[in-house]
Amino acid sequence: MQYPALIIEKDKVRHNAKLLTDKLGTFGIKAAGVTKVFCAIPEVAQAMVEGGVYALADSRIENLKRLVGINVPKLLLRIPMQSQAKEVVEYADVSLNSELETLKALSKEAKEKNKVHQIIMMIDLGDLREGVWYENAVELAGEIVKLENIKLMGIGTNLTCYGGVIPTSTNLGLLVKLGEEIESRYGINLEIISGGNSSSLHLIEKNEMPERVNQLRLGESIVLGQETAYGERIENTYRDAFTFAAEIVELKEKPSIPIGEIGMDAFGQKPVFQDKGLMLRAIVAAGRQDIKPEGLIARDKGIEVIGASSDHMILNITHAEGKYKVGDIIEFDVNYGALLAAATSDYVSKIVK
Repeated sequence: MQYPALIIEKDKVRHNAKLLTDKLGTFGIKAAGVTKVFCAIPEVAQAMVEGGVYALADSRIENLKRLVGINVPKLLLRIPMQSQAKEVVEYADVSLNSELETLKALSKEAKEKNKVHQIIMMIDLGDLREGVWYENAVELAGEIVKLENIKLMGIGTNLTCYGGVIPTSTNLGLLVKLGEEIESRYGINLEIISGGNSSSLHLIEKNEMPERVNQLRLGESIVLGQETAYGERIENTYRDAFTFAAEIVELKEKPSIPIGEIGMDAFGQKPVFQDKGLMLRAIVAAGRQDIKPEGLIARDKGIEVIGASSDHMILNITHAEGKYKVGDIIEFDVNYGALLAAATSDYVSKIVK
């Protein structure tokens, strides 16, 4: 195996997807599996589908192209670029939108391809990322329904990703209310009311999800077994479906504080050090070009990640549970940010088991 490596156990991904889709199904809610954090590796996306997700969703057209062989609907999550309108119509069955001029470009491309492109109009309920401001949502919907070869199939919102706003029965209730006003005013039926991402799962646990919400877009909860409103573990899910593994290239006893005047590090920051005396330090061949070191937790609980440059990550293994030598492999659990970095890096091998 070539290191550093991201090792993926697809059976655990499938298990997590099944547990969550079964739970949502009892509330009449469908789950779209979000593949962006692992860059839409097809075998892992297929495991999500086998676990019960009805569609696959990603922010990048490049990733949707990798999924063409999996026969489920594909959702483009990021608001489309006008310059990619042709590819959006080609590779996404549904896209999330908030800009009328972009929708006109999609309408033009869909008409040329003799296709009907489905869209979910995104509504900003206060998190201040994407979406038409909620006070203007009904008006924009009226413009969308006039477009040729475009079907307004639903509305949706995104919460917690930027502003940290927690989904509640109140703000998602407003989403439902806006959907019903759109239906009444324009004589249409909205197939989907998309109530957000993994941060909305806590409402299921509390039985507080508004009834007409019938879709969630789930990424972190499936891949890492965690809801994202409060960072709580989801009972009976696997946390360790993804493992980051790196090889020790140096093992030395050194001081814990550098010797000399401290300036800026390679990333323009002035580091601060704590005196812990002599320390057994391991360097592994992985750095910030491969991984987000702050998002790693060593499986050996006695190992501490103490820093990284572009290509080297430094570990304090003074109190490690195991005995290590140069050439040994250290395994880590990853958080969402670390997983995203490792999956995106061309220097990290991807091993699907």
